Amino acid sequence: MHDRFSSRDSRESLLIRSAPFFEGLPEEIVEKAVAHVVVRSHPANQVILLENDWGTSVYFILEGWVKIRTYNLDGKEVTLNVLGKGELFGEMAPLDEVPRSTDVITLVPTLIGNMPSQDFVDLIRTEPASGVKLAQLMARRLRQVNRRLRLRESDSMSRVADILLFLADGQGKPGEQGIEIPNLPHRELSSLSGLARETVTRVLSKLEKKGLIHRDRDILSIPDINALERMLI
Repeated sequence: MHDRFSSRDSRESLLIRSAPFFEGLPEEIVEKAVAHVVVRSHPANQVILLENDWGTSVYFILEGWVKIRTYNLDGKEVTLNVLGKGELFGEMAPLDEVPRSTDVITLVPTLIGNMPSQDFVDLIRTEPASGVKLAQLMARRLRQVNRRLRLRESDSMSRVADILLFLADGQGKPGEQGIEIPNLPHRELSSLSGLARETVTRVLSKLEKKGLIHRDRDILSIPDINALERMLI
């Protein structure tokens, strides 16, 4: 891990300013908010945050992917979410003034902008539109979790399809073969879905044979989102 540039450097500054969280906010407000952001590059499998750490920064993903991780009562790792470019994390601890509740680990080489917690809190307090954006972010993540909980007792095909749709909703980007999401390791999809890794591998193969997904080394494409959604009916 090493410092690359401050947010004042042109490319990184543009990346920070283009984060969806700042969209529509007054330019002078954004300028003040990102004034002390520091951009750091992290290799894959780098721990960014640990559970019970105190929050000194809020983090904006400029490139790459991270997973949000915790452990169940049996000590088994559980992946709660996967976040990509344009997302933020670590925003609740400084607002609640409590320690972090999860771990955050990079899945691939990742570029992250660190905003001092106090700057983020000041932004929320002084700019009402930023508070609305934060509420919308929380609502979307809650909807995603509720949807996954409802499908927890469904068959394995539905559960894997739902995880892919969950990732597409949060991180999907248009591509040549449909909506593209990261082609995560099967162990990550296993943790997200609560299924055995062997089951996830088998289901993905079935979905690919049906033409519902296409996979290459880094990207998984969903040609027809509606067709995949029908797997849940």
